[in-house]
Amino acid sequence: MFSFVLTGEDGSRRFGYCRRLLPSGKGKRLPEVYCIVSHLGCFNLFSKVLDEVERRRALSPALVQPFMRAIMEAQFPAPGRTITIKTFLPGSGTEAMELCRPADSRLEHVDFECLFSCLSLRLLLRVFGSLLLERRVIFTADKLSTLSQCCHAVVALLYPFVWQHTYIPVLPSAMLDIVCTPTPFIVGLLSSCLPQLTELPLEEVLVVDLGNSRFLRQLDDEDSILPSKLQSALENVLERRRELANERGGDTPSDSGQLSAVVPEAFVRFFVELVGHYPLFIVGEREDGYSSSSSSPGPCSFQREGFRKAIPSKAVRRFLEVFMETQMFGWFIQERELHRRALKGLFEVRVQEYLDSIHENEHRRVNRFLKGLGNKMKFLSKK
Repeated sequence: MFSFVLTGEDGSRRFGYCRRLLPSGKGKRLPEVYCIVSHLGCFNLFSKVLDEVERRRALSPALVQPFMRAIMEAQFPAPGRTITIKTFLPGSGTEAMELCRPADSRLEHVDFECLFSCLSLRLLLRVFGSLLLERRVIFTADKLSTLSQCCHAVVALLYPFVWQHTYIPVLPSAMLDIVCTPTPFIVGLLSSCLPQLTELPLEEVLVVDLGNSRFLRQLDDEDSILPSKLQSALENVLERRRELANERGGDTPSDSGQLSAVVPEAFVRFFVELVGHYPLFIVGEREDGYSSSSSSPGPCSFQREGFRKAIPSKAVRRFLEVFMETQMFGWFIQERELHRRALKGLFEVRVQEYLDSIHENEHRRVNRFLKGLGNKMKFLSKK
């Protein structure tokens, strides 16, 4: 199974879920492809549907259409809910299938194991840095499944930020000229398209060979994009990802379910260190013209310069200055200006923990200062 993404002119996205089947018989045969297109990213749910399609197709092609009709007529489950689809199967009678839609499907379609097996950690962090600067990135691989899985995984690493530009995990060869555009993009190409790619007048672009864990083309500054201390901390955690996954309860070192929790957590921590202080610089306007905290009702504005200068590290400030000009960051702030109370994802939870720790440390510093001042006053009074 593989998936693709269709991006509309308005930026909306639809997800395609595909299952390729080879018809029974002998000799050369063209594969059949069953494809479901949806505005919803629910990989496991649609994978279960396509599993049933494959099972019925093996019995008789005529059994596929009634099943798909029953799926289309059913009301799609709300987040966190389950629906039951009943269909008739000759020889088995009426069968019931439960389809569950997860409460949060953000990471449901992501296979981090595939990404880490295709790219070394050092190269992955270079790709990550390039995407944060909204550069043009092309991934190549021999298999469609590898392309789609790795592209989805890389985009998931950007959370809580959202890629705002062209995103085509599997680009058909007939549309190859898209990579000549001067705007940012993430594109996946089959390796068979590489000869055609080399003939195109490409702008500055990073070409990543997933099959051989190397860059075919680069800008030569990828290793210096991320602030060194933050990169080292992130690299250290990711090197221990299997160990940390086991500590979280994984049965085996390669437990992909646990990796799907550890890896995003590491990148979320990176972003918390980078922009976790943002709530302190989103302020509301009161009727009297004075600023108030971001928790107050009414319109809010983001204090960009104060936000940037609040970072003590010069290296991080320099990176942040560039990152703040991206559309990803602009969308991130706009969402929080408009919906500051409604956002309660993993990132917001970690940000609140981060802010609480800052306040706690400040309180401890004040207490130490007052205690020291008190001791000094006692010493002076004895004189």
